[in-house]
Amino acid sequence: MPARSKITLLPDALRSELERRLITGGFSNYRDLSEWLRGQGFEISRSAINRFGQDFEAKCEAIRVATEQAKAIVATVGDDEGNMNEALIRLIQQLSFDILIKNQDADIASLLPKMGIMVAKLSKASVDQKKWMTDVKKKAEKAVENIEEKLKSQKLDPEALRVVREEIYGIV
Repeated sequence: MPARSKITLLPDALRSELERRLITGGFSNYRDLSEWLRGQGFEISRSAINRFGQDFEAKCEAIRVATEQAKAIVATVGDDEGNMNEALIRLIQQLSFDILIKNQDADIASLLPKMGIMVAKLSKASVDQKKWMTDVKKKAEKAVENIEEKLKSQKLDPEALRVVREEIYGIV
C-alpha cells in the first residue's frame, strides 16, 4: 500500500487554501505552491503537489460536467417530482456497489462502515422523499375536493367547473 500523500495530512484550512490556490492559479505554478507550503511549515515537493493537483483538477472537472448535465436535464424535463434527487441517490448507490465489487481483494474494512452509513442515509432520504410526495399529493387531492364542494354550492356554471377541475387535476 503506497504511503499517504503529505497533502492529505495537512490541516483542513491549509488544504482548502491550497485547493483554492490551485483553482485560481489554473493548476500551475507548483514550485510556488511548494514554497508557500514550506513557508507554512510543511515540506511538500513540487511533484507531490503536481500529483495532488492533477487528481483534484480531474475531480473538479467531473463535478463541473455533472453540474452542467444536471442543469440540462432539469431544464429539459424539470424536477417537479424529485426525479433528479432519485437519480442522484441511485447513482451514488451504484457507485458504492462498483467500489465494493472492484475492491473485493483489497482491504476495504475501513470503508464498509462509512459506506453502510451512506447507503442507510440515502435509503432514508429516498423513503422520506416518497413519503413527502405522497403527502403533497393527498393534500392536493383534498384541496381539489374542497374546491369542487364549494363551487357546487355556489351554483357555478358546469362548463366553468369542468375547466377548473381539468386545470386542478392537471396539477394533481
